Amino acid sequence: MADWTPDLSRSDKPRYLAIADLIGEDIRSGRLAIGDRLPPQRKLASRLDIDFTTVARGYVEAQKRGLVESRVGQGTFVVGAPRPKTRAATPARSTAVDLSMNLPPEPDDPALIARMQEGLAEVARDLVALLRYQGFGGTRADKDAASAWLGRRAMVPSQERIFVTPGAHPALLGILGHLARPGECVLCEAITYPGARAIAAQLGLKLHGLPMDLEGIDPDAFAQACRTLAPKALYLNPTLQNPTTLTIPEARRAAIAQVARRFGVPIVEDDAYGFIPPHGPPPLAAIAPDLTWHVAGLAKCIGAGLRTAYVVVPDTRAGYPFAAALRTASVMASPLTAALATRWIEDGTADTLLRFIRAETQARQALAAEILPAGSFRADPLAFNLWIELPAAWTRSAFVGHMRSTGIGVVASDAFTAGGPAREAVRVCLGGPASRAQIRSALDYIAHALEQSPEAVSSVM
Repeated sequence: MADWTPDLSRSDKPRYLAIADLIGEDIRSGRLAIGDRLPPQRKLASRLDIDFTTVARGYVEAQKRGLVESRVGQGTFVVGAPRPKTRAATPARSTAVDLSMNLPPEPDDPALIARMQEGLAEVARDLVALLRYQGFGGTRADKDAASAWLGRRAMVPSQERIFVTPGAHPALLGILGHLARPGECVLCEAITYPGARAIAAQLGLKLHGLPMDLEGIDPDAFAQACRTLAPKALYLNPTLQNPTTLTIPEARRAAIAQVARRFGVPIVEDDAYGFIPPHGPPPLAAIAPDLTWHVAGLAKCIGAGLRTAYVVVPDTRAGYPFAAALRTASVMASPLTAALATRWIEDGTADTLLRFIRAETQARQALAAEILPAGSFRADPLAFNLWIELPAAWTRSAFVGHMRSTGIGVVASDAFTAGGPAREAVRVCLGGPASRAQIRSALDYIAHALEQSPEAVSSVM
């Protein structure tokens, strides 16, 4: 019902709640019927002479009550009647969307899901054996699969240098715990992955962020830090870096490796997103294999629940203390999970998942480019997130709080800052279980906030 216009004077509630209430009343009275399309939010805001944010919040509230739903590219439609007030409350569908976790989009293709389930069923045929203890580092079959997977990134390590581990986090904990002692320095990007910050804090390491440009850390600053800080390692997330989404080009990688070799500094390469670009630059482990501890987690390129990572150590000897440390902490990678990863790599399911993740990520990034103000964010077409440098009117705390008030979770730059003051910036993630419709709705709201002052959007609450 494109000409629907609620009479806000009938309610003394905040106007966004009045909009939701009047949607419910008009459904009950028959003025709105299931299937009716509500006016676009901006058009209704103009018609009522109120702020777009107020209408957006009203539609969000109506969707929480199960009255309407938003459909990508189509609009907002009536889908249900108000629940009787005397009935026991049933959890309402909510448009609240958590954009704080950097996850790949979840597959929704029935054929792909069926294929994934078939692989799980095949692995389960050997379930009893997979419930036993196994040797640390993975079976020969698991290492063969790891070798095939790593080969896509121009790496051909021997099996003695490959370890199958229970995810990237335990691997990074074991590597950094082996390379540095409490109080010693580890270098990283000035804006870095928060997991690295947490691991360094747990180990008592001094994490020092290096200056960055659009190609990654500054090699000259890296060299100067090597002279003055005696670092024990350099941690990098070089491809689709979380949170800035930058990818270090090959020439800069070579320059970084040259400095690391000159000063004898090991490189810890967290290649969580390395398999997402189909033709990305070679990993540092291919440029400087003798210096690099390479961690290829499967969480970002297949699924976060697949807690498996493939670690390539610089040489066979380096693997002994690493294996001992990780074995003490985790005993072994889950044989069941490792077997599933092996199965999916061998039968092509992993590649199919990767293609889906790439395509869906590109579609979501296209939504961001369409909806958000031009130049308001940094991103890559294959990144799962956006890095938004906020306009002058906003502080990061005010922006995060405003988003949280509508059920949209984003992360302030403080979580990523390892050098210098935190920027007035936030990370916004586009993956995980959120649908495209939810992403579009959240981006609409974020776009409006970026174009307004905090006072303007707060005045319509």
